[in-house]
Amino acid sequence: MSKLTGLHEAISRLDEVWADAGDSNDLSREQLIAVTNAIGVLQRRLDAVHVGVAAGIASESRAELGADSLAKQHGFRSPAKLIAASTGVSTGDAIRLINVGEATAARTDLLGARLPAKYPLVSEALEAGTLSAQAAALIIAVLERCRIAAGPGRTAEGEKLLVDAAPGLGLDEVRRLGVRIEAWLDPDGVEPREDEQRGKRSLTFFERGGRLHLNGNFDVETGAPIVAALRGYVSAAFAARKAAPDPDAPDADRRTVPMLQADALALFCAHVLGCKSEKLPLAGATVVVRMHVDDLDSATGTATIDGIDQPISAAAARRMAADGGVIPCVLGGDSEILDWGRKKRFFTKAQRLALAERDGGCAMCNLSPEMVKAHHMRWWKRHHGRTDLSNGILLCDSCHHRIHDNGWDIRIDGTGVDARVWFIPPVHVDPARTPRLGGRARFDIAA
Repeated sequence: MSKLTGLHEAISRLDEVWADAGDSNDLSREQLIAVTNAIGVLQRRLDAVHVGVAAGIASESRAELGADSLAKQHGFRSPAKLIAASTGVSTGDAIRLINVGEATAARTDLLGARLPAKYPLVSEALEAGTLSAQAAALIIAVLERCRIAAGPGRTAEGEKLLVDAAPGLGLDEVRRLGVRIEAWLDPDGVEPREDEQRGKRSLTFFERGGRLHLNGNFDVETGAPIVAALRGYVSAAFAARKAAPDPDAPDADRRTVPMLQADALALFCAHVLGCKSEKLPLAGATVVVRMHVDDLDSATGTATIDGIDQPISAAAARRMAADGGVIPCVLGGDSEILDWGRKKRFFTKAQRLALAERDGGCAMCNLSPEMVKAHHMRWWKRHHGRTDLSNGILLCDSCHHRIHDNGWDIRIDGTGVDARVWFIPPVHVDPARTPRLGGRARFDIAA
């Protein structure tokens, strides 16, 4: 099937789901979802055509052609400038289109024999309409950075992991996967990068216009406790706001998240300067550093921190584990049984940490572990549900209400931290009720 055939099919599908609506205001709720999905397919099909054309323009505008360069003949200094002017994108976006096109195009050797694309799986995903040009550009950039250090075999494994995981994810989530896979492909490069990043850490402040301005730039090791503490304060503030007897009262807490974080920083500094309070208003503010037992034994590899995308080296993990308020979590040994049956209604801290290993935060939307709560899937009162890991799940307030108010079901396959969480949509969302993977297995490439 040619690329244009796929594009025509996508246009036909959009025309079909749009039906007789005059404009978007006339679309029903079901049509809005169907049209959005059709637009996504159409955009990805168009991307597949666009990257190929961009690579062709770049080939016909290469430097050795001189005055015969296609871009120069049309009055542009480079193929990227030509593409940017023709399509209305930035020059950077045009360069990315060219890079994707060149990395996914079929090649020939010196004798003219046809060779596969440099990244064949990315090329196939583009052709199939499951990967956008932006996501492909992110994946290719990661693989290019690690290609020499990882070698061809491991690079191909990384390509497959990313291409398999990317469909259905937003660009920010694909970028997060790329950060993790880069550490997996080139673990020896993590510590040198950490030393470089640590040398760039800074915190500056100055007064202007009667206000104090702070500007912070931290490496992951230094910044992780800051993030955990601020998120813990924000979570505690929102919990208190929800439990307020009159949330609409004139003096009710209506601070924004940035305001809460500013107040948290001031509170923590006051505490250090001599505040007598022994208990700070934090909700689950714990730094959890996670690494595999094999990496711990060999003192190599990388570790991850809950709520932080960038992995850290084994050396940084050991340094952090020596500090207070940091919990090291070593994976690979026998899992502890953390079930309480009907003896306790609320999940313990140890159970929450175990659930965070399986769910990675909100199992549905991937919100950070500090911002979520442990819930019974079978309710404690109504269903006499047990306070066991197999009956627990981490959810943010929004996803918790979404599940209970809209008729979603949850299924857990397996046991322990390696179990898989599945969300089953109601009929009005998906008539086939196809399960959707959630938890760490969905959002973390290392799962």
